[in-house]
Amino acid sequence: MMPEEILWLLAAFLIVMNVMGFAAFGYDKRCAVRRRWRVPEKTLFLLALLGGSLGSYAGMKVFRHKTRHLKFRIGIPVILLVQSAGVLWAMRKIMK
Repeated sequence: MMPEEILWLLAAFLIVMNVMGFAAFGYDKRCAVRRRWRVPEKTLFLLALLGGSLGSYAGMKVFRHKTRHLKFRIGIPVILLVQSAGVLWAMRKIMK
């Protein structure tokens, strides 16, 4: 597989995961307001860990959801920083 193809696949995967992370925070906020079954916190973190940290962080801010929970206020940005560094490292490796 060519380096450009790998980058396109990585980009597509990250877009899908970030949309899912954003949507999960929005859905969980809606369920919280309506007092319905919620998305487990483990699931929200899992989506962030699987590449959706930017979308999860955006979802936290846009929906003002989980912003009082210290583990989310610190955990999601830390995951985002680590993933950003990993993507930059991978891009440098692939483009050599």
